[in-house]
Order: sequence, then C-alpha cells, then structure tokens
Amino acid sequence: MTTDQDLTMDGQPATAVFAAKGVDVTATKDRGVIKVVNHQGLNGERPMIGDRVTVHYTGKLLTGEKFDCSRDRKEAFCFNVGKGQVLKAWDIGVLSMQMGEVCSFLCKPEYAYGFNGNPEKIPPNSSVVFEMELLMFEGEILTDDSGIVRRIKVKGDGYTNPNDGSKVEVHLEGRCGGRLFDCRDVSFIVGEAEDKGVPLGVDRAMDKMQKGECCSLYLKPKYGFGSEGKPEYNIGPDRDIIYEVTLKSFEKAKETWEMDLPEKLDLAAGVKDKGNQYFMRGLYNQAVIQYQRIISWLEMECGFGTEQQKTIQSFLSTAYLNLALCFLRMKDFSQVVDNCNKVIELDESNEKALYRRGEARLVRNEFHMALEDFQHVLRVNPANRAAHGQLLICQNKIKEHHERDKKTYANMFQKFAEQDTKIGKTKRWRDESVRSGMNGKVGNKRRRRSQDCPP
Repeated sequence: MTTDQDLTMDGQPATAVFAAKGVDVTATKDRGVIKVVNHQGLNGERPMIGDRVTVHYTGKLLTGEKFDCSRDRKEAFCFNVGKGQVLKAWDIGVLSMQMGEVCSFLCKPEYAYGFNGNPEKIPPNSSVVFEMELLMFEGEILTDDSGIVRRIKVKGDGYTNPNDGSKVEVHLEGRCGGRLFDCRDVSFIVGEAEDKGVPLGVDRAMDKMQKGECCSLYLKPKYGFGSEGKPEYNIGPDRDIIYEVTLKSFEKAKETWEMDLPEKLDLAAGVKDKGNQYFMRGLYNQAVIQYQRIISWLEMECGFGTEQQKTIQSFLSTAYLNLALCFLRMKDFSQVVDNCNKVIELDESNEKALYRRGEARLVRNEFHMALEDFQHVLRVNPANRAAHGQLLICQNKIKEHHERDKKTYANMFQKFAEQDTKIGKTKRWRDESVRSGMNGKVGNKRRRRSQDCPP
C-alpha cells in the first residue's frame, strides 16, 4: 500500500518539503494551497484577476502517480485566471506567480477535486501536487478589435453588472504616458458617458464590472480620445490612454423582459433623439449604442393592432437606417449592408436603404450589385438625382473594369503566344540538331563500312 511519502521533491518527501519551505497563498491562511518556488521568475508584476495566462503543468497524487501533464501533450494551457474556469487552487496559486517562475503547489481536496475526486484519475478526498510554470500573461481583452484591455486590481462583489441605461457612480484616474490628467468622482448613464466627458472605452467596460471592482483599462485611440485628442487634457491625437476605474455603486436599468410594450415605445423615442444628437456631433460609436438599444427592445415585438405594429416597424426601420448611416461614416461597409438588408426585409422599396446599400457595395467594388440598387432607387423615385449620379459612376466603374480585364487577358494571350513561339523555335532547333547528329553518324558508319570492305 502506498503512503504520502512516495512523492519526493529534491530527494526528500514532498510533504516534508512543503512543511519546511512552503508558503500558504490562500486568503484565509487555512493552508489549503501551499507553495514552494522551484525556480524564481522575472522580477516584476504578477497576473491580475481576469488576465489571460499561459502555463505548463504536471499534476501528481501524493503517491507519486502522474495523472495529467501539459508537456506530455506538447501544448501549453491557457485560461483567464480568477474567473472560476479552472481549479480553485490554480486561480489562487497562479496569481502569486511571476513570469517564468516554476513552483509546486500542495492542494487540499477542497481547493482541488473535492470530496468525490475524479473517478477516472483522482481518488476521493485526495490532496494533489501541481508543478506549474508561468509562461506568459496579458490583460483580458474586452473587444473584438483588442481596443479595450482590462486588468482587475480588486475583485468586485456579487454577480450582477450594469447594463445600458444603468446609472453608475465611479472614481476615475486617467493617465497618458505616465501623466495623470483626470482624477474625479463622477456619475453617468451607461451608454451616455460622453455627456460627462468619460471616454467610450470606460463606458463600454461597465457591463463587465461588479460593484466595488477596481480595474485598469488600457484604451486604444478609438476608445479613448480618437484622432481629435483632448486639448483640455493636453493629449494629442491617436494616443493610447489608461484609466483606473472603481465602480462605487450602480442602479441597474430595466431589462427588456421587465418592460411592457408601451414602456418600450415611450423609451425608444427618447433614445432615438439621443442617438441623433450623438450622430450630429460626429460621435458615431455612441450613436450606434442608442440605436441598438431600440432594436434590442423591439425586434421581437409584434404589437397589438395595426397602429402599434406600424409604430414598431417605424422605430425599427429608423434604427436600422441610422445604424447603416453610422457604419457608412465609420467605413464598416459590411455592417452597412447588413442593416440595410434588415430594412429591406421590412420594406423592399425603401429608398434610403437601397441607396445606402448601393453606396456600401460601390465602395466594396461590387459594381453590378450597386448598379442594381441604384436602378431600384430610380424605379422608386425617378427624381433622385444622387442615384442618377451614382448610376453613372457604377457604369463607368464597370466599363473600366472590363477594359482592365480586356488588357489583362490580351497581355496574357500575347505572352502565351510568345511562349508558344519560343517553345516552337526551341523544338525546331532540337529537331534539326538531332537530324544533323543522326546524319553525321550515318555518314561515319558508311565510311567505316567502306573501309572494312575488301578491295
């Protein structure tokens, strides 16, 4: 029968090494996770809650039996630390490590596989040892374009988050190049932070935060002060900035399922006006947030009676059209087409939707499809002078495209013909060389025969 002394470290029983050198890294100091450093890491910062970490690990029972190893699979393991995606011992232990550090953790069952263990590998109520190497870590990416990266300094309470329309109270500290330029307590409505001079990136991070959380937000220019910069803060154009944000409190707005249709329709009018104000100021990202709120409220509503149905359709059409216009200004042409398609599903002859889709398709070099859109616009409204102009542009583009193709193919065929001629000349030269060689050999043979013949 095996004992706890079967697993050794540096030639000594593992439990003795942990008892002598181990450090309790649990918050409650209940010795649930004991750490021994095998190889020191680089001096510097450690991972923060939510960071994306990459590790190699080997898991062993106290009997010395190995039950899992990333190196055996030749593939490092990635996860967001402190988010409950892995064993509790891992969330606690990795937060104590530095880049390049190798260490061992002795983990009690309640921090590892619990009372039941793992039927395949881990006996019930077993302590386990993990050797881990922290290969790298980086902040949590909150947007698809990596424009907002979060690093949590203090974890918040509970499991609820602000939503669009919530009233939040925060403490902000903004820095650019290490210089503090903004330090204040401020309250704002999520989705309308611009009204209080709060950058878009802070606004968009709100729905990921909990009350009491303190985090650093690393913002690219799109989510900071953009190409305009912020002269009052002495920040030039296209500068990355960092905001430390503490969410002190919030009042959550009603969710869609908590509102009846009349309430949604009442709110939609005000939100549409807010979106229009942002659009007129050139704040297209902020305008998009408002128009998308209308869609989230109404896209699944049917209404009661013809009038209510028309009102819903009107709000939706306007929201989709305005989104298309915003995305057209932002040069996100795929989104323009998608939102125009939504309008055309509701009204196949909507002049604005057809025109804006045509504009997007023209920029995407989809000339024939753009031509069809502008032709459709003119069938709906023959007096649309802008569509006439765009139609001519499409026709010229198609003509230019055909001319380029014609030249391309002409040059291609000419090259093929030249190549065929060159190959033909080479072949003829080879044939002539072969015939010449053969004639020479025949002549030599005849001469040899004549010499061999008796006189």
